[in-house]
Amino acid sequence: MKKNMGTIDKVIRILVAVVIAVLFFTHKISGTLGIILIVLAAIFVVTSIFSFCPAYLPFGINTGKTKK
Repeated sequence: MKKNMGTIDKVIRILVAVVIAVLFFTHKISGTLGIILIVLAAIFVVTSIFSFCPAYLPFGINTGKTKK
């Protein structure tokens, strides 16, 4: 598994996940939308930890540093 996420990408994903979690646990979002967003937040956290996003593969996206 080759890393394809840069630091800024990871920080943004973590921040979005935190915002979603806060909104979910303060009951600002709930129901089906809340569940979908909290699952998305969990995916953001996991992909940030591993610095790998499978959705980037088909498009050839790499937000990380490239080796010269």
